[in-house]
Amino acid sequence: MSHVKSREVVLPLKITDDLLKALEAMRNAWRRDPHSVPRGLSCTESKEGQFVMVAAESVFTTIPGAIIIKGLGAIELVGTEPLFEEGASSKTLVLKDTPEGWRFAVKYVPPIVRERNTKQ
Repeated sequence: MSHVKSREVVLPLKITDDLLKALEAMRNAWRRDPHSVPRGLSCTESKEGQFVMVAAESVFTTIPGAIIIKGLGAIELVGTEPLFEEGASSKTLVLKDTPEGWRFAVKYVPPIVRERNTKQ
């Protein structure tokens, strides 16, 4: 039996000046002292030189219309549809500074549905 691998959903966001300043401050703090990044957040740089920040499930919360990240603040979402399936686990938030602008995505593992012992 094979399990479903993780999925990634790109988030439609409204990026504010305050959020851009917070992301830039986090990048600068990480470059000066990598140990200054709050627990649950990790920062790296891709091979292409892009800044990448990953937030563990323990550091962010999704509420209708927004995501709240400890240490950065709230990010307003565009739209009201659910970000991931009900019962999803192992959620991580990935923020990447690309040449086209910031890209926000949520990686998650969809719920495993077992069809054992079902009578028809």
